[in-house]
Amino acid sequence: MNTNSFWKAGHTPTLFAAFLYFDLSFMVWYLLGPMAVQIATDLQLTTQQRGFMVATPILAGALLRFAMGMLADQLSPKTAGIIGQVIVIVALFSAWQLGIHSYEQALLLGVFLGMAGASFAVALPLASQWYPAEHQGKAMGIAGAGNSGTVLAALAAPLLAAAYGWNNVLGLAVIPLLLTLVAFSLMARNAPNRSKAKSMADYFKALGDRDSWWFMFFYSVTFGGFIGLASALPGYFHDQYALDPVMAGYYTAACVFGGSLMRPLGGALADRFGGIRTLLGMYALAALCIGAVGFNLSSSVAALALFVSAMLGLGAANGAVFQLVPQRFNKEIGVMTGLIGMAGGIGGFLLAAGLGAIKQNTGDYQLGLWLFASLGVVAWFGLHGVKSRWRTTWGSAAFTAARV
Repeated sequence: MNTNSFWKAGHTPTLFAAFLYFDLSFMVWYLLGPMAVQIATDLQLTTQQRGFMVATPILAGALLRFAMGMLADQLSPKTAGIIGQVIVIVALFSAWQLGIHSYEQALLLGVFLGMAGASFAVALPLASQWYPAEHQGKAMGIAGAGNSGTVLAALAAPLLAAAYGWNNVLGLAVIPLLLTLVAFSLMARNAPNRSKAKSMADYFKALGDRDSWWFMFFYSVTFGGFIGLASALPGYFHDQYALDPVMAGYYTAACVFGGSLMRPLGGALADRFGGIRTLLGMYALAALCIGAVGFNLSSSVAALALFVSAMLGLGAANGAVFQLVPQRFNKEIGVMTGLIGMAGGIGGFLLAAGLGAIKQNTGDYQLGLWLFASLGVVAWFGLHGVKSRWRTTWGSAAFTAARV
């Protein structure tokens, strides 16, 4: 597809605002993960408690995405985004001023940081509603590339925590959030052709469509794998290879950078070759790499290479899923983004918390990694099973100009 036609098809300032908002929101949503080793040391947490602490923002974000999806639909994506940003800023500032002194307080902060994770249900509809079907993969991929905020957190948070203390990092995070709030308020515009606001019955009706459950499952593996691994990897590299928190952060940053980079490329690949074909390839790549790293490799560099490869696959798969979603649920994109995003967050919570619990109870991460690799195989077979029906019904060339 002609690149110039893409930039002329929608509203570029809104697309950039959606990316920026998503990027900084993901940075703070993920903030506890890169500092997990330092926080766990100060608060004397077990491996299982550490895993649950980094997983709490993911679960809270998953549940709040449904609420944010409804809020974006009832008010507007821009208004919902501003409300969410203000809540996160107040929570971080309060935590910085009052301090985090216990496991329970860390969990409470994680609940509020979940609002940043709910930005998914705002940024994607805000961008998507400006673009026609043939450009959805690129638009959703660019907006969704805001998950690169995890890279910023993985690189900077452990380093700043070592220099100034991890509690002060919470206060420092408020500064870029305030700047982003201003930029978002000035640049973002709601699309003129937004769908009519729906009743609560419409939201629950969406769950009656079997395709919504398929998309929720597929995204729970792709995005759940991305954010779950991103949150667990600092602890994994520390436990498995005795890396200090800063070096474990660098290793993790390499992994999440790969996944973040591939999200917009995954959307573009899906536009070019079809979302189903792209997803099938990426599921296979991720499952093979995670299965291999589960053999408890002695080399941290080899494990890093496999994790990076897996994250490349998962990142591209995230973009491919959301190339398909607007084709199937164009008029329900707000609520479906919330539901599918919620499923992705729940998948990430189960992975991050599960890896910590398995490590605590078995002594290593092998079983957890192999279980996740198995889910990738299940997703591959599930997608293979629905592809013919999708391509001959809503994915037919008679209904859409996009490649399914």
